[in-house]
Amino acid sequence: MRIIDPHVHIWKSDPAFPFAPEVTHPPAEDATAEMLLELMAQHGVEKTVLVQVIHYRWDNRYTAHVLKQYPDKFMGVCRVNPEDPAAPDHLSRLVEVDGFHGVRLSPGVGPEGDWFTGPLMDPIFRRASDLGVPMLILTRPSRLPDLAALLERHPDLDVCIDHMADCHPDDEAAVQQLLDLARFPRVYVKISHTWAISDQEYPWRDTWGLVERVYKAFGGPRIMWGTDWPVCLKNATYGQTLSVVRDEMDIFAPEDMEWILGKTPLRLWPFE
Repeated sequence: MRIIDPHVHIWKSDPAFPFAPEVTHPPAEDATAEMLLELMAQHGVEKTVLVQVIHYRWDNRYTAHVLKQYPDKFMGVCRVNPEDPAAPDHLSRLVEVDGFHGVRLSPGVGPEGDWFTGPLMDPIFRRASDLGVPMLILTRPSRLPDLAALLERHPDLDVCIDHMADCHPDDEAAVQQLLDLARFPRVYVKISHTWAISDQEYPWRDTWGLVERVYKAFGGPRIMWGTDWPVCLKNATYGQTLSVVRDEMDIFAPEDMEWILGKTPLRLWPFE
């Protein structure tokens, strides 16, 4: 069974790749590609998708550097400034020149995230669709209706909801907003962050009901696991983020486990 991790972040304290000036409290410790490669080898993870970390904001150079160093191990998802009218052209350069395969947007739920309903979204969504790369959305449930409106206008774009939109299992209205997106056939969901939304210790059983509902709504070929390393380390080890899905949860059909651990990520990030 192939294991492909569709969600990690990397960074390095290096003058060649400075953190964004507005980052006043940069990470105290590095999370480098080499550290990640060791973890992958230990846990049988074949390939990994690097998602541009917010510490660099729109400067994707470190991730681009790593993609060129280890092209057989990594693919990358970039960030562009969603309030910059030139964002679609920046996305084209990052895909066509720097080798990224995907872009991530992170609209907040307050007024600071209202750009998500503004005039720049359609050009960015349209460019991602034209380039044939997926769009990752990191947000909370109250923004999902705004996303649905965009999906109606861009039906040919693959979109992945990161971390189940961090729905709390007990928030029925929020869960329904997530499940409603199953009507769009090109929407995918990462069933990650169970360690973040749980009120229990590993294996976070109080989140399994939510995962099962997402699984039943979207199906195995449209959901995927993910470590979110090293963010996960405050609640879970790298290995636990894999074992909770592969070894603990008893809610998946055996044939769907292959999709969740590897085949679904490979639909969006075709390493071959």
